Amino acid sequence: MSIKILIANRGEIALRIIRTVKEMGLKTVAVYSTADKYSLHVYFADEAVCIGPPDPKKSYLNIPNLISAAEITNADAIHPGYGFLSENAYFSSMCNKHGIKFIGANPNHMIKMANKISAKKIMLKAGIHCIPGVNCFIDSSYKEVEKIADKIGYPIIIKSVYGGGGKGIRPVFEKTKLKISWDEAKKESLSFFGKKNVYIEKLVIDARHIEIQIMGDCYGNICHLSERDCSIQRRNQKLLEETPSPFITSYLRKKMGEKAKKAAEFINYEGIGTIEFLVDKNKNFYFMEMNPRIQVEHPITEETIGIDLVQEQISIAYGKKLYKRNLYPKMYSIECRINAEETNKNFRPSPGKITQLHFPGGKGVRVDTHIYSGYYISHYYDSMIAKLIVTEKSREKAIKKMYRSLEEFVIEGIHTSISFQKKLIKNDDFIKGNYNTNFIKKNFNFF
Repeated sequence: MSIKILIANRGEIALRIIRTVKEMGLKTVAVYSTADKYSLHVYFADEAVCIGPPDPKKSYLNIPNLISAAEITNADAIHPGYGFLSENAYFSSMCNKHGIKFIGANPNHMIKMANKISAKKIMLKAGIHCIPGVNCFIDSSYKEVEKIADKIGYPIIIKSVYGGGGKGIRPVFEKTKLKISWDEAKKESLSFFGKKNVYIEKLVIDARHIEIQIMGDCYGNICHLSERDCSIQRRNQKLLEETPSPFITSYLRKKMGEKAKKAAEFINYEGIGTIEFLVDKNKNFYFMEMNPRIQVEHPITEETIGIDLVQEQISIAYGKKLYKRNLYPKMYSIECRINAEETNKNFRPSPGKITQLHFPGGKGVRVDTHIYSGYYISHYYDSMIAKLIVTEKSREKAIKKMYRSLEEFVIEGIHTSISFQKKLIKNDDFIKGNYNTNFIKKNFNFF
């Protein structure tokens, strides 16, 4: 293939995509805001185009500027990475309109899965169990909201219809907290997603958050690549992921994988994506949402399965045919997200200049990052600055390798979550695999 791909993103994911694209023998175009002028993805791409000021709305979320950057560099395709415009149906359709291949899900799938209620209805038709819930939008009267909550039964959870990334979500354990939680969820949903629509569903207590990696081609072939356990979260933001899950049995792994595959087949899905489930303590699992894009935590699947998911994503976009073969982990892998945050001050972001830096190394240690000594962490963007991934033959060895790697990881000049991750990885319940989505709240005094 003689193709030039523009990466419509920044930071570690932009650099990670550039590496794969170059290894495929293809050309790369980076885009950057003025705040990212000295970022590594700009330096290592074949070409780079400034698309605006630091504010994401004026740069990384600016569709006309991105399309223009692709056109002036004669880029054949755009890879959106994750976040920003990766699930934006309008952006995908605009790429198609301008003759630029969008390396991701088609607009129709994005529209169907973006609306959480629409997605649930589709999955119910496909025979996939969903969490009990009722349609409930912004125009519902508060009396109607109360009736719906009473019908479902407390505890409940209020979610943004178009949400993601832990935003626009409020758990409610008693009726007296319903009104303020309802108002807060609507306000946050409007702030982050531009729409106030929220809905209510039953809150699954002490659930595991399990996602299944799926792939689909344009010929109707679908396969899954097993699960990732994403239950270690703080306020619905993932902090650590691992595969295979210590909670999931071989039988359940196969059953969930087949359900995820069935869900993808039902909508004729093309590309890379994930089907996300909540699993209760009795191992009943319920569809939560579908992400029609590459995930932050995709490296642990790559390490345990032995494939490059970004390469698969690009190849599928250009007509590669998949074989209907599901794949399961051959190794154990853990990923810790390293954030520029003051964990002892309620995880407050910590922008600033990195003065000293040392990456861990050794067999089975991978660091996905864009930082370097002298790099300035901006306050304009997400606080995640690196992903530390370790892989071993057993979970016990993977945990030990992760702790050793965290000890070697040195970042000075800013505050990071490394010390917190060391405490987490040493926790007895984590070592035993005895955790769920409430693990951080129950074990660490941050709330």
